[in-house]
Amino acid sequence: MLTEHAGVVDAATLSRTVDRFRDAGIALPRFAELADPGLVPDRVRERLAGVGPDEPHPLNLFRVNWFNDAARTGRVTVPEHVVLPKELTGVDARIVVALGDRFPMIGAHKVLAAYGCLAPRVINGEFDPTHNKAVWPSTGNYCRGGVAISRLMGCHGVAVLPEGMSQERFDWLERWVVEPDDIIRTPGVESNVKEIYDRCHELELDPENFIFNQFAEFGNYVVHYLATGRALGVLFESLQAEEPSLRLHSFVSATGSAGTIGAGDHLKERHGAKIVAAEALECPTMLYNGFGEHNIQGIGDKHIPLIHNVMNTDVVVAVSDRATDRLGLLFGTDLGRDQLADRRHVPDDVIAKLPDLGLSSICNVLGAIKVAKHYGLGHDDVVVTVATDGGAMYHSERDIAAAKYFPEGFDELGAAEVFGEHLLGATTDNMRELTYEERTRIFNLGYYTWVEQQGVTIGDFVARRDQSFWKDQQAQVEEWDTLIDEFNSRTGVLESL
Repeated sequence: MLTEHAGVVDAATLSRTVDRFRDAGIALPRFAELADPGLVPDRVRERLAGVGPDEPHPLNLFRVNWFNDAARTGRVTVPEHVVLPKELTGVDARIVVALGDRFPMIGAHKVLAAYGCLAPRVINGEFDPTHNKAVWPSTGNYCRGGVAISRLMGCHGVAVLPEGMSQERFDWLERWVVEPDDIIRTPGVESNVKEIYDRCHELELDPENFIFNQFAEFGNYVVHYLATGRALGVLFESLQAEEPSLRLHSFVSATGSAGTIGAGDHLKERHGAKIVAAEALECPTMLYNGFGEHNIQGIGDKHIPLIHNVMNTDVVVAVSDRATDRLGLLFGTDLGRDQLADRRHVPDDVIAKLPDLGLSSICNVLGAIKVAKHYGLGHDDVVVTVATDGGAMYHSERDIAAAKYFPEGFDELGAAEVFGEHLLGATTDNMRELTYEERTRIFNLGYYTWVEQQGVTIGDFVARRDQSFWKDQQAQVEEWDTLIDEFNSRTGVLESL
């Protein structure tokens, strides 16, 4: 299970897939090109100029990277980002946020994870697009990313997600799935991951269904280690080139499926950054072995993902959904942004990018602020994080939050209250620096999900303690790119562009 992508699994399936992709005109980008789109051939970029970023066109696979411009049609040399100033955060440290809504089709970075999971299974003949359905279990954007990548790769995608997720997610899915029944709603909300697993076990009884469980697919970890890690490194180094005194203190990411936080391994290796895992205070699994429900959509919980490199994680921090819901109003409304501009003098270029922060993105920002306060970071310290998606998926959630917290209406006084409580008033409670014993405690929590419930062998489970295991996962990329080159050569699509 843990090195399942090595080599060609089924030559006959691979041959059928080659024919399918040739007929559909589908070329696959190499993983190296996702990490560095400057490697994409000129002829692909020229053809891509005529394709809209939200079109279900196979060439949009080459836009699945962090280097798209704000319009998502051109390429930038430094990932789109915002540096949050002290006027907003209340801390001296630079909080640098890479903007995930620059990704194509879904306006979120989960298309990257989906490609990292599906592509290796296609190029080794394990997944048959002429027969299999790709099932994408998710609490948020991953199922949208999976459906989008499936469609671009000529595959039949099925989304599995809790019924309580934002209406905008379901609206998007209805436009992209092949059939209405390809949207499967499970009981509950963000916290109800087990209910998703249970439904997937039922679906797996049909051999046509191929489950891409993001919490256990190591392609998710590997693609973020490679592509997100490199992108954030380029971003920090661009800032450091202008101010050589800057140092990268830490990388903050809500765990979710634990794909994105894999970028921390890259940043720790190259810059010595601490890796900070964020979770919902209402469901503090890592922090307190806790459980519960929350509304920070897209970060998952109540279990430790199999692909989380727990033994390399340095800090755990918890953020309340009260804070993310209310800051969603502050950042996502004209009234809130006007107050920040007029009363706090937040620069216009920062104000313009606040709508690019969704709920889990705000969670990451708050985690970064807590880290900066905990360590007493100064002006030369940088904390990097990601906005996994933008506010476009949460219009309905803002309406719900406004009715819940401000039944008389969200006004200037409410905006000031939100800013004071959740930004200036951010505290350093509910966070923990991890000792070896603490890492081991969190690691062991995964036993109950993966060994007892999901059937992972104890040997495979325990192997993940050692960092050499994760090095082996990272090393698969070279072989995947070789297989992609061979696959594209057989289809002839790339050469024909």
